[in-house]
Amino acid sequence: MKIRTEAEVLRIYVGESDHVGGKLVYETIVEEAHRRGLAGATVVRGLLGFGAGSLVHTAKILRLSEDLPVVVEIVDRSERIAAFLPLLEEMVGEGAITRHTVAATFHCSMRVRDVMTGDVVSVSPDTPLPQVLDLLLARGIKAVAVTEGRKIVGMITGGDLLMRAGMAFRLSLYVELPAEMRGEEARKLSVQGKTAQDVMSGQLVTVNIRATVPEAAALMAARKLKRLPVVDDAGDLVGIVSRIDILRTISTAASMSPPEMDKGAAREAEPRPTQLPQGLKLTAGDVMLRDIPTVGPDAPLEEALGKLVASPLRRVVVVDEADRVLGIVLDRELLKRYSQREKPGLLKILTNLLTPGRDVNQVFGVLVREAMEPDVFSVREDTPLSDVLRSMLETGGKRLVVLDAEGRLKGMVDRDRMLGIIGGA
Repeated sequence: MKIRTEAEVLRIYVGESDHVGGKLVYETIVEEAHRRGLAGATVVRGLLGFGAGSLVHTAKILRLSEDLPVVVEIVDRSERIAAFLPLLEEMVGEGAITRHTVAATFHCSMRVRDVMTGDVVSVSPDTPLPQVLDLLLARGIKAVAVTEGRKIVGMITGGDLLMRAGMAFRLSLYVELPAEMRGEEARKLSVQGKTAQDVMSGQLVTVNIRATVPEAAALMAARKLKRLPVVDDAGDLVGIVSRIDILRTISTAASMSPPEMDKGAAREAEPRPTQLPQGLKLTAGDVMLRDIPTVGPDAPLEEALGKLVASPLRRVVVVDEADRVLGIVLDRELLKRYSQREKPGLLKILTNLLTPGRDVNQVFGVLVREAMEPDVFSVREDTPLSDVLRSMLETGGKRLVVLDAEGRLKGMVDRDRMLGIIGGA
């Protein structure tokens, strides 16, 4: 895959015999750059030169120097160069460091290092849970890393808060609640007195910075994860790669891939190996989920909410008697709508109906047709998965309804399925 982007060239000028920590400086720089997954490093040995000490060094036979000038050149994206620079400045005692912006084309095999997020939000193991929740909401993220120094010891996701902290709602629903209801949930966390280490995921799964995107996708799909901490060769945390990072990367690669040629043209053309998952040639109908909760438009909303809470899809499709799709019921959209109305009693009933285990023998007094979203993100069952993926990213939909040519419901395809396809499932 070719990635054309603005990059930086980092040049370090040192002496061949310069040492740091008992090792040659130029060797140490290259080893650290490799360990941190930088795009590449090249060492050039000079023929003639002098540094700040004004002593001329030369490689001429009659004046053979034991301390020739050496240049280490590293090319990578500016943010990665900037992150490496503080460590580099500690290693270089004498010499010079320069940075230059260039237009670069990277020929790479879609590595995790190229798609991950380097700005990792983290907390310490003893951080109180209310602070963790505030951080998640303030940054608009779904997970934080738990770290000790440069090592990651755990992750906290919205699912961890649901399972081990007793939070009533997913984070995506929590943000739609009125301030007083959010405060009530935060007070419950405070009373428990738990910290980050009490609720963080016990079995930490990480991926190396040089792993390929399909390798990361396969690992995430197998472990049913939406994100992976990225570590370097020393096990230090250097980034986070998420499901959406991987889906976006594969979609971009698919859009840049040349169209398939007929066999005769292919024989005449120069071979060009592809790294795209073969599964992208399948269609939505090949991989869709078929057990989809449905409801009629004239059913009471309570019926739809009961099915919604019981389904991992967290949505119910509204269909008519011929299975033609009329709309969809989404918990987040319901909370958003009713939290803006001055009927706190009605909102309380809705939150009870949306919380598993709560008393649902309450009447909301609304029909499905009054509460459903009429605009449904959908694709035809013969749509290639590359187009399905593009549609997911353009609409922001985590799940797309699959229809036949007459608009009848056939199934649903979601991001987890797409991640599994990319990972080779």
